[in-house]
Amino acid sequence: MLTSWGPWSDKTYLLDKMSLGDLVRAFFTHYSIQAYLVLAAAATAAALYSMTSIWQPLVAALVTVAVYPLAEYLIHRFLLHSTFLFKHKATAKVWKRIHYDHHQNPHDLSVLFGALYTTLPTIALIAFPIGWLVAGPAGGFAAFAAACVVFCGYEFIHCVQHLPFTPRLAWLRDLKKRHLSHHFHSEQGNFGITSNMWDHVFGTFYAQPKDQPKSATVHNLGYTGEAKQQWPWVAELSADDDTYAIRRRRRAA
Repeated sequence: MLTSWGPWSDKTYLLDKMSLGDLVRAFFTHYSIQAYLVLAAAATAAALYSMTSIWQPLVAALVTVAVYPLAEYLIHRFLLHSTFLFKHKATAKVWKRIHYDHHQNPHDLSVLFGALYTTLPTIALIAFPIGWLVAGPAGGFAAFAAACVVFCGYEFIHCVQHLPFTPRLAWLRDLKKRHLSHHFHSEQGNFGITSNMWDHVFGTFYAQPKDQPKSATVHNLGYTGEAKQQWPWVAELSADDDTYAIRRRRRAA
């Protein structure tokens, strides 16, 4: 549970029990979404103030939007699904917060949203260099603003994929199916959240669960058995897998 202010104060949101309207209200009252939008507005103002032409910052923003799906894929596959983060005490708590908890509790909205202390530095480290190379300081600010807005879109699409709601758009329905397979069949494929293009490029796409062997680690990401004993830091901060399994069964009922 994430304790905050307003509608988020001392309340747990479970996406599998929410409507689309419930999600919209919860989404725009969450402090992280508000932070991205405020920072996007501030960065846009800085870009407008420092630019000499509208075109270069605009190009910087468009390049950032185009690069985003690749960054999303690489971070999800090679960082969030890596094992090295839980093998070090200094990073175990971060890994637990940013991905392990989400796979343990896929419908818990409080652990679906990224943690600001990890998302904002990542957004800045990707967007500012791209924008700066295209158009200097104005491009850097424009790229950062675009990345914050795109990340809000990513967060909303990710939420919808865990909502008991059938999107009208075919591409969003397909993304939802692939992502739910990633969570409930095999985590070793379908890493794209907003696009499956890079799964196709890198050979990690599977269209149907029957196309991929069922994974025994889909909820614990390999952090079980000997791994827990050798690197106990995440386990010390977590309920055990059986407890999470009971919660998942109850939510599915």
